[in-house]
Amino acid sequence: MKPIVSHAKEYGYIFSSSEIYDGLSAVYDYGPYGVELKNNIRNYWWKSMVQMHENVVGLDSAIFMHPEIWKASGHVDAFNDPLIDNKDSKKRYRADQLIEDYLEKYHKKIAKDTEKARKRFGAEFDEAQFLATNPNVLRNKAKIEEINFRMNEALKKEDFAALKALIEELGIADPETGSKNWTDVRMFNLMFSTQLGTIAGETGKLYLRPETAQGIFVNFLNVLKSTRQKIPFGIAQTGKAFRNEIVARQFIFRMREFEQMEMQFFVRPGEEEKWYTYWKEKRMKWHRTLYYQDIKINNSNRPSFDQILRFHKHEKLAHYARAAVDIEFHFPFGFRELEGIHSRGDFDLARHQEFSGKKLRYFDPELGSGYVPSVVETSIGLDRMFLAVFSQALDEETLEDGSQRTVLRLPAELAPVKVAVLPLLKKDGLPEEARQVFDRLKLEFMCQYDEKDAIGKRYRRQDAIGTPYCLTVDHQTLEDQTLTIRERDSMKQERIPLEKVGEVVKEKVQMENLLRQL
Repeated sequence: MKPIVSHAKEYGYIFSSSEIYDGLSAVYDYGPYGVELKNNIRNYWWKSMVQMHENVVGLDSAIFMHPEIWKASGHVDAFNDPLIDNKDSKKRYRADQLIEDYLEKYHKKIAKDTEKARKRFGAEFDEAQFLATNPNVLRNKAKIEEINFRMNEALKKEDFAALKALIEELGIADPETGSKNWTDVRMFNLMFSTQLGTIAGETGKLYLRPETAQGIFVNFLNVLKSTRQKIPFGIAQTGKAFRNEIVARQFIFRMREFEQMEMQFFVRPGEEEKWYTYWKEKRMKWHRTLYYQDIKINNSNRPSFDQILRFHKHEKLAHYARAAVDIEFHFPFGFRELEGIHSRGDFDLARHQEFSGKKLRYFDPELGSGYVPSVVETSIGLDRMFLAVFSQALDEETLEDGSQRTVLRLPAELAPVKVAVLPLLKKDGLPEEARQVFDRLKLEFMCQYDEKDAIGKRYRRQDAIGTPYCLTVDHQTLEDQTLTIRERDSMKQERIPLEKVGEVVKEKVQMENLLRQL
């Protein structure tokens, strides 16, 4: 993670919040390039979810909501994590995450054995058969299943003594100090609370929302009536959420203030499984589309889709879920949850109907009767998505002349700066000509103008920022009205007419390139 954190700060992507006051744990600020990349990821999600589906509409609900909402949703009573402290280091951890981190070593063993076999058998290698028959793989899979089963059983029964016993039996140590001296496991509620105005006590207590989904559920009738949608339909929302995480770590992967992109899809009771399968496949394709560039870059060192993304089925379900699966991404610290797809049944609407006294039903004209719809949810962390895209893109490359370059291979459609305009020299009328090109392009694209340092250094800086294309204005430009366009990943250069610059750039960086893949 160190190169990623360092690069993110040096090139204006992410800063520690309140840094001049020594920072605030697990809170971060997005810098000039970071905010652009974050906006572009959010925009890609919104377009693919709302614009591309005529039966999905958007919403922006308030962060503050009536406190009864969180009682109805189960967050007041059930939004807890199992907490464990190390007596020697005084460090605090989530008990289930300690066990999940321990299990990662078995996943790594399986991956290592698979890679060895792939190299040994080459093109004839059948990965599915290997994973189903190899004794070492089967032994490690069995160990994973056994430990997962015991952990999930303990969590379901809230048998915290059994959870601690499992940690001690596995010999799990404090990741930082190696100490195995643990306290008992206890539950910890993750919601931040505050007070409403001048009202003191429990009557004025509000919560910072721990998720954006509840704002969708309590607006179900408003959206239904105002948009005249018919079942099945979805409501999408992006926005801030807040969780008092026990252990907020791994850079922006787990923070106390973060942003979610969620969509709740309302369906007929009994059709949950069909739509659950549909959205699983749809969301995995969305993620894979972002990495299509890895195929375009003819580089055998770039990982395949299966090495980056995988499904992980939940054994222990949340209090509202009937079925749940995670799309996991292979971060630098291992596979972790990136997006969750959940079949929530009618839990949410039924609970809000019960607590509010308002009917949250849908009259189905095809059936001639009404019902409380069931819900299939897709929920993704925008910050985690940022980290996934950023970590996958960062690359150190050795060039043919033996020199090194750092390149951020962001998809052109998401890159913060689409094109950099560079005069070859700061004289002979080249800056004036380059400025004219820049002024035309900035109306349509996020552009950057740079005339400082030698052209090679400027190329390297744009590579590190992740700018997919550089336009160089030189003396030939003044003669024949052409300039050089340089592509970031291949470093290939070609001459194009000035009059076609906007058209060429648009074709290469427009969001539609990604949306068409869906």
